[in-house]
Amino acid sequence: MSNSRLLWSSMTVTAALMLGACSQPANDAADTNADAPAAGTAGKTIRIATEGAYPPFNYTNADGSLAGFDIDVANALCKQMQAKCEIVAQDWDGIIPGLLAQKYDAVIAGMSITAERQEKVDFSEPYFANTMVWLTDTKGSFDPKVIKNLTLGGQRSTTPGAYLQDNYEGKDGNTVKLYDNYDNAYLDLKSGRSDVVLAEKVSAKSWLADNPEGFGIVGDEIDNDDNIAIAVRKGDAIKEDFNKALSEIRSNGELARLEQQNFGQ
Repeated sequence: MSNSRLLWSSMTVTAALMLGACSQPANDAADTNADAPAAGTAGKTIRIATEGAYPPFNYTNADGSLAGFDIDVANALCKQMQAKCEIVAQDWDGIIPGLLAQKYDAVIAGMSITAERQEKVDFSEPYFANTMVWLTDTKGSFDPKVIKNLTLGGQRSTTPGAYLQDNYEGKDGNTVKLYDNYDNAYLDLKSGRSDVVLAEKVSAKSWLADNPEGFGIVGDEIDNDDNIAIAVRKGDAIKEDFNKALSEIRSNGELARLEQQNFGQ
């Protein structure tokens, strides 16, 4: 899987959102069920980690506050569950270890479901589907059908990063360079230290919005069944609470509204 991104040190930023229960008419059973909080979450604090360096999925404002699609989704889910939502920033490489160490209850950070991650954590139902794109200098001669003798950039511990390593590392004269975050990958692309970056489409489009001159997406989107979901500790019942809340914000149109608000899609 935001989601512009300069190297961020590990940081902790909290944002709380408390929402009260909405009363419903006693004779409106269907609406009452739809607005009921997930079991065991009403009035409780759910601590959620995000990266804070992956726009437009999640990023950190100049004042230190967190924003982006993941933040909006987290707040919408907490509202649906009638829980207090505490969101903290955590560097990407430490985000799953922090979850396993019980520093927080869940990760909402543009995280893709992968077999490797599923060995360590459980995932909710997906809340977004990603595709990957090639981002390069449009004045160059990059051809995604003939990738030879190039320096290919991406982010470490991501689906595009793994794709680059599996398909291009040490092959046909190519070199793969993986970075702590996409901002550094884009910085090297802009400075000419790499030829192309493979990134999630949403991240690439976000960067292009701020860097429209001379760079663009080349070739077709790569659809490799990249689904983004909420990570929780294995066996944690909160997964089903998130799934119920996700179902509600999907059916009532809130999730689609947040996608449009953050991605324009």
